[in-house]
Amino acid sequence: MSQPLINLPKTGKSSSQVLEGLKAFKKNDPKWDEGKIFSLVYYLGEEHAKLLSDAYSAYMFENGLNMMAFQSLKKMETEILQMSASLMGGNEKTVGTMTSGGTESILMAVKTYRDRKKARAPEIIAPESIHVAFNKACDYFGVKMRRARLDSDFRVDVDHVRSLINENTIAIVGSAPQYPQGVIDPIEELGKLALEKNVPLHVDACVGGFLLPFLEMNGVKIPLWNFKVPGVTSISADIHKYGFAPKGASIILYKDMSYLKHQFFIYENWSGGVYASATMPGTKSGGSIAGAWAVLNHFGETGYRDLAKRTFAVTQRFIEGINAIPSLKVLGKPNMSVFAYASTDKTVNIFAVGDEMQRRGWYINKQQNPECLHAMITPIHEKSVEPFLKDLRESVEYIRLHPELAMVGQAAMYGMIAKAPIRGMVRTEVQKVMQKLYSLDGSEAAEEQMEHDHTQNASPTFSKKMMFFALNLISKFKRSA
Repeated sequence: MSQPLINLPKTGKSSSQVLEGLKAFKKNDPKWDEGKIFSLVYYLGEEHAKLLSDAYSAYMFENGLNMMAFQSLKKMETEILQMSASLMGGNEKTVGTMTSGGTESILMAVKTYRDRKKARAPEIIAPESIHVAFNKACDYFGVKMRRARLDSDFRVDVDHVRSLINENTIAIVGSAPQYPQGVIDPIEELGKLALEKNVPLHVDACVGGFLLPFLEMNGVKIPLWNFKVPGVTSISADIHKYGFAPKGASIILYKDMSYLKHQFFIYENWSGGVYASATMPGTKSGGSIAGAWAVLNHFGETGYRDLAKRTFAVTQRFIEGINAIPSLKVLGKPNMSVFAYASTDKTVNIFAVGDEMQRRGWYINKQQNPECLHAMITPIHEKSVEPFLKDLRESVEYIRLHPELAMVGQAAMYGMIAKAPIRGMVRTEVQKVMQKLYSLDGSEAAEEQMEHDHTQNASPTFSKKMMFFALNLISKFKRSA
């Protein structure tokens, strides 16, 4: 049965009641402050959290929509962009904007290069490992994504990129590092190719932009990846990742204004006046700008170098510990703090290992092509290394003794999704899941309709597995609601 809509309360609740309600909502969320989640959250402790909260609150009501009115926001944004450009090999001609996150930064880059080139059938060439936000941007802006294969080390094959360039190419893309295995694409080689073919080169450094510079300062050997590489024309980087700013703080930098000007939206005939906007949103939180400015000035170069040193050291402990576990190996040669690990033993299903780890309280991300588990390390994980490795060793042995667990739980779901030969069917089923999750009529009715759809339209075996996938997601959503 569908559920009735929730009405606005007749009378308001006290501040303490509302805050208790918010606290209650969190009870089933991952325990990120305990270092048991390996993505999504960048937390450095209560003192740091208070700084971000105070800075954000100080500009909670200011609106970045009109920085001519709120000149303090424009000053802070300019200083943030100048510091960022300096870190990433830019110069006095480098320009850019702040955005709400890596996805918006990537959306802006794709939109900019589309409008700059004005190709009849615009195409972007990106590695198979590129962040899915590029696919999203291409879908939004009518750009074709051409995917270049990876070498055995998970870096993009530059020769394959070369073979894909044509008159419709609006840009090529590389990552520093890419998300799945944490390796940096050969940006120098891509830069030479970009100059030779006269096409822009965007570097997606959303993960690495505020960690790689400080690792380099600390003496860690990092391949060239930024504006120091001839041919690089833009960089995206998230301050709210390894810059440890509050959520909603990213940047997109361009080599010069000849690129950035294509990002702007201007409409001169609106009855409300001339409208000009540099990024996707209209209203823009002043809090995220203030928080980013505060954290960059709080840590400074010395503070970030210390965070980078701690992050790199704890990452190496994780990598060495995982590689020492029989049947596991870290994939490729990760350049910083992001990596993936897979099973080398057919009797040890890596997704089942992930399920067992989750049962022990760890939030583990699963990946496909190849099947593996994923981690992003921050200083909060310093206290997690030994407990994690102990549980991981025990989980591997438990799955070795219970191979049947590969056929149940999320292991079965992810394994089936990764191997499903008809990818369009996977997309169709996930589309149904999304429709159910975002409907307001209650999930019971959604589940009944989904079961009917499967019974009518899919083969029995595939239907049963896909329905398990869909209902599993919905049940998790119900538990957290």
